[in-house]
Amino acid sequence: MHHRKRVHRVLGLTSDGWTIKKCEARMEALKADILFGTSSLPVGRKTQVRFGELAEWYLLEMEATNGKNMMSKRPQIERRLKPYFADQAVEALSEEHVGRYARSRLDEGLSSATVNRDLATLSHILTTAARRKRIARVPCRVPKLDEPQGRIVTLEDDQIAALRQAAIQDPHPDLWLFVEFGLNTAMRHSEITSARFDQIDWTTRRLFIPDAKAGMRHQPLTANLIAVLKRVRGEREDPDGWIFPARHSRSKSKHTVKISKAFQRAVIAAGLNPKVVTPHVMRHTAITRLIEQGVPLATVQQISGHKTIQMVLRYTHVSNPHVDDAMNALERTLRQNTA
Repeated sequence: MHHRKRVHRVLGLTSDGWTIKKCEARMEALKADILFGTSSLPVGRKTQVRFGELAEWYLLEMEATNGKNMMSKRPQIERRLKPYFADQAVEALSEEHVGRYARSRLDEGLSSATVNRDLATLSHILTTAARRKRIARVPCRVPKLDEPQGRIVTLEDDQIAALRQAAIQDPHPDLWLFVEFGLNTAMRHSEITSARFDQIDWTTRRLFIPDAKAGMRHQPLTANLIAVLKRVRGEREDPDGWIFPARHSRSKSKHTVKISKAFQRAVIAAGLNPKVVTPHVMRHTAITRLIEQGVPLATVQQISGHKTIQMVLRYTHVSNPHVDDAMNALERTLRQNTA
């Protein structure tokens, strides 16, 4: 067996002096050649790729191509995935290996959501390596764990006003614009910070997002946000460049990647809980407001960029005026019966 494939070879004929012992000795020699990469059987890679080697290649590859979320992926790989799978032959990786890894992390007290982020990184390593011909194929499926549905947090009108004011007063020069983007578009954090002026169609009020989570899309923008962006664009030295340019020359991406710390400062200044109110809460708020206004779910999906309609359905449980009206009607009938 070589790379999970059976190799058939004729070593010699008994008439030429080949015996069972001689064949067994030759087989052991061939196995040693395969192990040390000196065998010519079969055509292709002579040594198996180990996960530690592949992980190092992936980190270098992502760094060279400005890979996303490397600040979180690097510790996942270096502290957890690489130490666990280091000497594992990638071609022989199986779902059982992945399952054991997930179980070991759960036993350490990590949540299913945290383990799933590790598994997502593992999956991306394998698919990237296969796509770029580093390995022949993805060796196995990387199944995700079931996660309990988290609570969807949204902002009230007074909280939005306080957050906007705090963002304006914050030292970060672009935080206020980041907040306006989040509340007016329901876009994700990374989608906002990687936007460019030259990706905006000012006539149709659409922002082209070439590398969104669910695939490229044309993001609708509100008229108010378009007016703000036109004003900001007129004040910029590069009117066709990044809307959120990098604030220091050392940045490889040339644009701001995260505004989490500044956003957290504004949340605290607004009197809100920083453990609950994250940038993603602005997305939750915008989507919930759309549903409250009776916007069809398919249209909400087009605006939010969700991959499936089922993901949008979660927000109908947060605010559903029809359900609230029905419960009020039930309460009225109970009062009548009590009287």
